Amino acid sequence: MTDIPTSTLGRTGLTVTKLGYGAMELRGPAGGRGRDIDDAAAGAILNQVLDGGIRLIDTSPDYGRSEELIGEHISSRRDEFVLTSKCGCLVNPDGSPAFGEHIFTRENVRAGVEQSLRRMRTDHLDAVQFHISPTWSTLQENDSVAELVALRDEGKVRFIGMSGTLPNIEEHISTGVFDVFQIPYSAVEREHEQVISEAAAAGSGTIIRGGVARGIPMAGPETMERLPERFREVYAGRRDRFERAGLDDLLDGMGRMEFMLRFTISHPDMHTTIVGTANPQHLAANLEAAAKGPLPADLYEEAKRRLAAAA
Repeated sequence: MTDIPTSTLGRTGLTVTKLGYGAMELRGPAGGRGRDIDDAAAGAILNQVLDGGIRLIDTSPDYGRSEELIGEHISSRRDEFVLTSKCGCLVNPDGSPAFGEHIFTRENVRAGVEQSLRRMRTDHLDAVQFHISPTWSTLQENDSVAELVALRDEGKVRFIGMSGTLPNIEEHISTGVFDVFQIPYSAVEREHEQVISEAAAAGSGTIIRGGVARGIPMAGPETMERLPERFREVYAGRRDRFERAGLDDLLDGMGRMEFMLRFTISHPDMHTTIVGTANPQHLAANLEAAAKGPLPADLYEEAKRRLAAAA
């Protein structure tokens, strides 16, 4: 087991490791966006996650087979980790997948949570987050929050969350409704840096996604070519930002992945960052990097200065 730093997930009081695991990479070829993964490999990586000391796993009904694989392989270890998922993802009556479609009616919110409970073979989810940052008016029109409150009162959900982004997330924070926020952030994607602090100041837990920028600063041309065309320009921009900032000069033998992960962990108001992989070697490297904790303060401040200048 790796000694990963821990924190308290805001007012939930839940203890989480600063490194969490995002299960998107276990989705398989869902919706044409993932890679094949067999059951044995999925089981091995999920058990490696827990054996390595990670204490938060995040998933979504949109992530293909990930919920079913979690249920199959680590439901017997349910008391070892905080489990978070999403809601609003469309649940078809016949159970067929509906990747990328979202409806925030009370009926669909409940159907999604109950489907997640069945798939993951658990009687409760520690936090359920509204997916894709719906507007507050959308949630009001559908009375969506009331359904999660009802599910919480039934013991099926412990805390209510939002996977939020600008501009909607600022209003989400102001409502005081959400116990947890999942927010995108990394050294090369700093638009939400202040929002993380605002969410934490309001008492909410902060779960960071994209903390190593999906490996883009480390990726070669062949990786970029495999990306869907609509993502290439965005990801290329992030990679260019890393290069323009001259961050390699600061690494002193540290790999780019380690730098990216530890930069995210250095944010004073982040509680955990979810990093996904189906590769055992990559997971081992993530665990080793996270165990080193935040970057040295002087390196962190210089990196932020260079990134701001390169923005």
